Amino acid sequence: MPRTRAEQREHTRRTLVAVSRRLFASRGYGAVGLAEIVRESGVTKGALYHHFDGKAELFRAVLLEVQQEVAARVAAAADAESDPWSQLRAGCAAFVTAGADPDVQRVMLIDGPAVLGWNEWRAMDEATSARHLAEALTALIEEGVIAAQPVAPLTHLLSGAMNEAVLWLARSAGPNDLADTLAALSRLLESLRRP
Repeated sequence: MPRTRAEQREHTRRTLVAVSRRLFASRGYGAVGLAEIVRESGVTKGALYHHFDGKAELFRAVLLEVQQEVAARVAAAADAESDPWSQLRAGCAAFVTAGADPDVQRVMLIDGPAVLGWNEWRAMDEATSARHLAEALTALIEEGVIAAQPVAPLTHLLSGAMNEAVLWLARSAGPNDLADTLAALSRLLESLRRP
């Protein structure tokens, strides 16, 4: 059945993002050219420029897709728990586990800040994950599970610790490194909990 123009445009856009994601994740942003993306997508350069201003904007679309998928995994893990404390623990563990995927690391944590710049990357991170972490911490403070304190610095400290842990996992080679990282994260979170 023939596609409408809108369906064809959306198909082209999805194809460009999917191909770019595979290439960026496997080789890194700097090693991939637009000509290769166009060729592997089976579209013209004009079609690419119809959807994206250039390679950086295409990368932004890939990064957003990766961030949204990680956020969905975190939300699903948290939603599977019944109480706010368990939700925080499960969500944080899901983030580290998702971030241990080399493709996620490359796009989200290595190339993301380098390609888009720290401020833009940080704004995207805030919109997809840091905001949810802040909301969870606020609820736990309001319930008295965590001692009263400013939420913003705590959110940034925990987010930074988890991002660094994932970057460390990218360079580590030990078979128990993910399990050890999750255990350390659990101990860190437990230290926040009021006795």
